[in-house]
Amino acid sequence: MEQVLARIRVRRPGPGRPRTRPGHLLGDKGYSSRGIRNYLRKRGIAHTIPERSDQRANRRRRGSGGGRPPAFDKERYKQRNVVERCFNALKQYRAIATRYDKTRESYEAALTIASLLMWI
Repeated sequence: MEQVLARIRVRRPGPGRPRTRPGHLLGDKGYSSRGIRNYLRKRGIAHTIPERSDQRANRRRRGSGGGRPPAFDKERYKQRNVVERCFNALKQYRAIATRYDKTRESYEAALTIASLLMWI
């Protein structure tokens, strides 16, 4: 995840350096680790990630030493389905779903072409 976030470059409408930090991150339970949450907090990235049930149980078991539960916005998390639908649409392209390409560059090119075809 840190490598993906490090590659983010969002151009500004006018002059200036591109933004390198997203406004908000929506993640599934796979990203619900303390290390990831600390990394996002350190970089000042707001996030909505549900807490796994085992983490919730461990926090409750520790009592007041377990800390507060992380904030979670259900309404904002509902927007995550847009990303999941995009992944499902991209996987309709056989070359992307099975990853026939040997190099990272050619795979990224195939993703770009498929994204452009979806956009058109």
